[in-house]
Formats: sequence, structure tokens, C-alpha cells
Amino acid sequence: MTRARQKATGAGLAATLALAALIVLGSGNLDRFDAALLGYTFATLFATFGVTYRWVMWLHRPPTAMYWWRGGQLLLRKGGFRRHSLRMFQRWLADFVGNRFIWRRSWMRGAAHGCIMWGCLLALAITFPLVFGWVHFATVPGDLTRYRLHIFGRVAGEFAIASLCGFFIFHGLVWSSLLVIAGVVLALRRRLRDRGAAALQQFGEDFLPLLLLFAISVTGLLLTVSYTWMGGYAYDFLAILHAATVIFTLLWLPFGKLFHIFMRPAHLAVGVYKDTGREGEQARCRRCHTTFASRMHVEDLIAVERQLGYRYEIERGLAPHYQWICPACRRALVCLAQAALRTEGEWNRVSAPSILSDRSRGSARQEVVTL
Repeated sequence: MTRARQKATGAGLAATLALAALIVLGSGNLDRFDAALLGYTFATLFATFGVTYRWVMWLHRPPTAMYWWRGGQLLLRKGGFRRHSLRMFQRWLADFVGNRFIWRRSWMRGAAHGCIMWGCLLALAITFPLVFGWVHFATVPGDLTRYRLHIFGRVAGEFAIASLCGFFIFHGLVWSSLLVIAGVVLALRRRLRDRGAAALQQFGEDFLPLLLLFAISVTGLLLTVSYTWMGGYAYDFLAILHAATVIFTLLWLPFGKLFHIFMRPAHLAVGVYKDTGREGEQARCRRCHTTFASRMHVEDLIAVERQLGYRYEIERGLAPHYQWICPACRRALVCLAQAALRTEGEWNRVSAPSILSDRSRGSARQEVVTL
């Protein structure tokens, strides 16, 4: 087992044990824990281990590690947190809460993503505390028309069962299910009608997450329908079916597309990195002398490529490394190299592109030979 896998395994076990300890302590040594929800609990513990393991392994990848290390370094240096904290909050508000990055693509994708995200967050905020025994409801002694809310064993308030507040609280999972179903329908409509999306989509990555979320939401709604309007008809079967869909989704969570939920916080570090790069020294192309990226980004990219085993150093040429050449000049050099191969070295017949108009044919030939 590699060192990275050892760290990931240790982090996964630590997160799983920490959650198990919180379940025991939060439920009053399991006094408020519902044994009927044991399957949900074990699936959640497995998902915690899997997500933590994969997240730590992802952080050990050289590109991700560089972004996180640089982002932390820029935040912790003198005045860094004060300068970047407002921007990070704005990004969190716009990209995480408002889903700005999705709405820019199309209104349908924005609406689908927003409904699914907020529906899932609402469902998780209700389900996990109830499953773990952190939150429970009990009737007020001497008054069966009122419920008392307990959080970690402490009374947090009470309300009338027949009140509007009670209606919204007890049907919280219904609202979340309706949001998720609406989002899934919009997402499926786009994937089935958009030819660009249809050409790239895969069942395991694109359809399976939507089908799982849809199955969880529908089976949950059927439970409400069963005990509200059907006198509990087929309730036991629906409860088992709903539990199976939820448990399967939790077990699949660390391995599927939904793992991107846990990768999104890295975008805050990327934002800090880009802001600092724009404010700092810029890298100039060693060929056309135009700025094309931040110097920090180019130097970090060279370091990451070396860690990954890619060597693009140039022994004799305009630049010590290929990354110091701007994208426009790279494309021009590729064209020159292809022209050189096509004419079998007869450079007198090759006319230089407009971007190379200020260079002689001899210098252009030397660039292609060295690059």
C-alpha cells in the first residue's frame, strides 16, 4: 500500500469513527436511536469512509495538491485572508448558493441544478439528524395536540401539531422530494433532447444519478400517500423499497458523479489562486513577448508536470521550457513543423504565417527544429 493510500485509509477510518461517536453521543448513548434505521446508519458510515478516502486521494494528486497548497499559502500570508475573505464569500454566495456557473450555460440547466441541489440539501438536513437520533419529536406531557422539538436531548421549542408550522415541518421531505423530481425531469428533458449532451452522456455518469434521486423521491412520496390517503396500504413494502434505494445511493455515492459535491470547495482555492495571479507578475511569451498567464501559474505548471513525469524542457531554443511559449505561438510552431514535414525540409517553399511575419525563414526553421 502506498503512502497516499495509507493516509487516505487512516483519514477514512478517523472520519467514520468520529461520525459513529457523534451518533452515540448525540442520541444519548443510543437511547433516542431508532433501530429500524440501522441500515441507513451503516450505509452512511460506509459512504463517509468512501468519500473521505477518495477525497484524500484526490488531494494527493499533484495538480489538486498544488492548488490547495498555494491557496492556503496565499490566504495565510500577511494580509492575505483580509484581502481574499470578501472575494471568497462573494464566490461562495454566487457559485455555491446561487449556482451562477450553471445559470450562465442555460436557464434549464440552472433550474435543474438548483432544484436538485436545494431538494437534496433540505432532505439531508432533515434525514440525517433524525436517523442519528440528534433530533426527535415528543408530545408535550398532558397535551397530545402539541409536539416538542428536542435537539441533542435539549428542548428547542414546541408547536401545535395542527398548526401551519407543524404542517411544513412534518412535510419537509415532501417539499424536498418535489424539488428533486422537478430538477430530475428538467435534467432528463435536456439530456434526451439536446444532441450535444446526447453525444457525450454515459449511463453510469449521467443517467444513473438522476434515476437514483428520482427513485428516492418517488418512493418517499408514496410513503406519504400510503399513510395519508390509503390507510397504510402497502406501507411496509414501500418502506423497504425506499430504504433500498437510499442505501444503494449512499453506497454508490463515493464512486459516482455525485462525488463532485465534495470537490466543489476546491474552487474557492482556485479563485484565490487566479485573483493573486492576475494581481502579480505576468508571464511573457519568449517568442512574441506578449503576456498570456501569470508567472506563478506557469512556474507551478512546470513543477506539476515534472511531478507527473512529463518533461518539456528545451535544450536549445527560445525558452528553457515549452510552457514559456504562449498558445498562439505554439499553434504557429505546429503549423511550421507540419509544413517542414510536408515539404521534406524544403524551407524555401514554406511561407511563414502572419504571426511570424517579422521573422526570417531561417529563424523559423531553427524554432521548429529546437521546439
